[in-house]
Amino acid sequence: MNKVILVGRLTRDPEMRYSQGANSTAIARFSIAVDRRFKREGEPDADFFNCTAFGKQAEFVGNYLKQGIKMVVVGRVQNDNYTNKDGQKVYSVQIMVDELEFAESKNASGDNSGNAYQPASRPTPSAAASDGFMNVPEGIDEELPFV
Repeated sequence: MNKVILVGRLTRDPEMRYSQGANSTAIARFSIAVDRRFKREGEPDADFFNCTAFGKQAEFVGNYLKQGIKMVVVGRVQNDNYTNKDGQKVYSVQIMVDELEFAESKNASGDNSGNAYQPASRPTPSAAASDGFMNVPEGIDEELPFV
């Protein structure tokens, strides 16, 4: 079985492109930094993984992900070995994405800009009145579970 589950933050904005041909497919490439559980002095605190998504997953990546967003990536490890122009063998791996999920809310990531999902604005309660109770704004009745 070849399955990997990673939780980390995007290190840069995803790169989007489309395959050639009659049935072009979206392809998204991005990398995530995954914190190491145990850290030793002089060693890196995180590992970096290159990921590739195709089709609908790639379109999701292009539309909603950007640098710094924390994600859960489920996929498989694939060798990406090649021989460079100097004739040396280069070994690397790629995570081929099968599933993606946000690992934290938009507010938790501290990001309020960019092309990530923006929830509809709602009225917010005003500051507490002098009697210690909070003033409930008009029009919020349908969202309260006990009205």
